[in-house]
Amino acid sequence: MDLLFTLLATIVALGLLVTIHEYGHFWVARRCGVKVLRFSIGFGSALVRWHDKRGTEYVIAAIPLGGYVKMLDEREGPVPDNELDQAFNRKDVKKRIAIVAAGPIANFLLAITAFWLIAVFGITTVAPVIGPVEPDSVAERAGLYEGLELVEIDGVPIQSWQEVNLQLIRRLGETGQLHILARELPDSSPQRYTLELQDWLRGSEQPDPIGSLGLTTWQPRISPEIGQITPDGAAQRSGLQEGDLIVAIDQQPVDDWINQVVPTIQQSAGKSLEMEIERNGGRLSVTVTPESKEQDGSRIGFIGAGVAAFGWPDHMIRTIEYNPLAAIPVAAVKTWDMTILTLDSLKKMITGLVSAKNLSGPITIAKVAGASAKSGPESFLSFIAYLSISLGVLNLLPIPVLDGGHLVYYSAEWIRGKPLSERIQGWGLQIGLTLIVGVMVFAIYNDISRLGG
Repeated sequence: MDLLFTLLATIVALGLLVTIHEYGHFWVARRCGVKVLRFSIGFGSALVRWHDKRGTEYVIAAIPLGGYVKMLDEREGPVPDNELDQAFNRKDVKKRIAIVAAGPIANFLLAITAFWLIAVFGITTVAPVIGPVEPDSVAERAGLYEGLELVEIDGVPIQSWQEVNLQLIRRLGETGQLHILARELPDSSPQRYTLELQDWLRGSEQPDPIGSLGLTTWQPRISPEIGQITPDGAAQRSGLQEGDLIVAIDQQPVDDWINQVVPTIQQSAGKSLEMEIERNGGRLSVTVTPESKEQDGSRIGFIGAGVAAFGWPDHMIRTIEYNPLAAIPVAAVKTWDMTILTLDSLKKMITGLVSAKNLSGPITIAKVAGASAKSGPESFLSFIAYLSISLGVLNLLPIPVLDGGHLVYYSAEWIRGKPLSERIQGWGLQIGLTLIVGVMVFAIYNDISRLGG
């Protein structure tokens, strides 16, 4: 069932991104007077096809990993004399530039729309309050301590741990000073802290920006009371019930679900655990054998039990929402910031500041799509926005076979007053194909390596 859900989430995400991207090309081509022969979502055999009154064929194909818009073009076949004025290659260079650029632009507009929806409907998050700080870490040497709330990083206001992580990612591989504003209470004055970075996480294959600074996220102590039991799970088969309070595991006292119960169960797949529990004022002993499942490439134990409902202190809850008009610039700025971050990450990957092992392929995308969909609409919308920005940036790279490569050719034609020679364009096509195929193979190799790890 999990696999089916992941596949469905991936198809929805990629289908939406590809449809929006190709529709950008399609919409502008139509308005520039170019005849569109086919609008295809996916590759391979057609599952569904139909035609409109202008003769355009619409196709939904079997392999949902891309799409294309086929336009009337003399370079791809003979064109009737009465339709020459509708051929793509007969349009002036400015119109061709507009048609090619429309796909990536549509992806950025999709990201803005997704961020706008998130901003309007709002999210509730937990304030980025620091938990225990690792001794002799970068954070401790800078003077940060447990209980401080992070309010600004390098001059950028933050309201959640997700925003903290994004701001820290910008500094991967760098040497210099990281400036943080933090405060003890919501109404207290923030103090400035300076963290010294030295080739920070340079070349790291799985960077943990928050943890590498010695920071942890503050969490309330969660009483180990069972609030949910999965039918026919290990917990139910052992006799555990909702309302049971776990007081000891293998004769070791426990009083915290997250920091004591969960790690013990996860590290005990297939091993019997003796749990002492309180039920109806009395105590009894229950033997539970955690089952095994895969998570993030490793095997962990689980028993099919969830913790009872708990709450965070009111002063740590943040609700972030905007009215529809105010949400427009918020969404646009968010999209711009993520675009710059994507470009900066690509530059660091090329120069070796960030490991190329962080490059992800379709397997990782599928896993993230499934996980974000399970986490709720806000997480899935954020995933759509980030992936759409990545697709837009990728397509604008000046690599032949991509939209950016075509834009380079047409821009050169505009400047020179004539197109580049077919020989130069042919060389570029071969180089571009080799590069793209190489990157795709490497990304898939990274995916498989993560699964193997």
